[in-house]
Amino acid sequence: MNRPILPSRRGFLAGSVGLAGGLRLASAHATTPNLQTGFFGPHQSGIATPVLPHTYFAALDIVTDKSAQLAALMQSWTKAGAELTQGAELTLTFGFGQTLFVKDGVDRFGLAHQRPEAFVDLPKFVGDQLVPERTGGDLSVQACGQTPQATLDAVRTLLRLAEGVAQVRWVQAGFVTLPPGKETPRNLMGFKDGSFNVSIDDPAAMARNVWVGEEGPPWMRGGSYVVARPTRIALEHWDKMKLAFQEQTVGRQKESGAVIGEKDEFAPLNLDATDSDGNTLVAENAHVRLAAPQNNDGAEILRRSYSYDNGVSMVAERWPPWRHAMELDVGLLFMCYQRDPRSGFIKIFDKMSKFDMMNQFVTPIGGGMFACPAGVAEGRYLAQELFEAVGAS
Repeated sequence: MNRPILPSRRGFLAGSVGLAGGLRLASAHATTPNLQTGFFGPHQSGIATPVLPHTYFAALDIVTDKSAQLAALMQSWTKAGAELTQGAELTLTFGFGQTLFVKDGVDRFGLAHQRPEAFVDLPKFVGDQLVPERTGGDLSVQACGQTPQATLDAVRTLLRLAEGVAQVRWVQAGFVTLPPGKETPRNLMGFKDGSFNVSIDDPAAMARNVWVGEEGPPWMRGGSYVVARPTRIALEHWDKMKLAFQEQTVGRQKESGAVIGEKDEFAPLNLDATDSDGNTLVAENAHVRLAAPQNNDGAEILRRSYSYDNGVSMVAERWPPWRHAMELDVGLLFMCYQRDPRSGFIKIFDKMSKFDMMNQFVTPIGGGMFACPAGVAEGRYLAQELFEAVGAS
């Protein structure tokens, strides 16, 4: 597989089976011994269900111009999704990209009037180095499961059903090591990731921050908007930093996960704490401070991110200009769900992209935002109300 030539290290740091056979983060990172995920319900699985160790995310481009074929694909995916998740520790989450509704100014399928008001285009953030081949998509499919093979096989089954209607644009596999109980897992930078998060066990918090309400069109009520951003990490550079600098950058202690100045990982975030000289303990440009709800008008998002390892990639070195080198292509498949991206991810990340100390080690290289419809009731199919609204069912 040919990989695109990615930005140089200096530029990077500166920018910051068939169905018949069957396939038998606070608390979003918890897991249960005998998870029965199921497919039908008021919400899609993979959002408010416990995080599973492996994921496979695929974005697709539609190659048909017939809305009836899209509706038929949703029916096929619904049937397949129900079979694939039957008795399996597997979740499937489907989404629609902005280009499903309007692409290059054209309403290809008569869906433009069904695009939710909150479903705006993601802006270009400071530091973005997005590779076109790893960005965007009309549809998205994410499988989460106990093994890499289970997630890959599930997505491959769905892709086969999409032949002639949609084709793969980009994919990303990911993993997370889940510690025993509800201990917070660590990312590739060695820090606990998900200490503060919307709790999937708190219905009120989920309704307030994650699930689309009456403000959305009928097909989105009970759904959510996901932002998925493969973000490359310069681990070689990060690993050379002293522990104190790493902790200052994150705003948390590496061993305990507690905010600097605290002992408990889950203690309330006190951004006003100072040392004996009156200096603020958590730096003004620390990651945790810039992401905090109190610095973003109370905005909270449900983070469900995975680490990734794509092996090595060829990068262009700026000097000498003809030289190329190989680097580890590793990072974070950052993923978050929210009720309204305008007051969620976009609001939070706009500030972080400009001031976060972490930007010298991480760079978004692709991804997109997708509207994940409400869950499916038995006897119906995914986003049926959307396609009935345009007579495509």
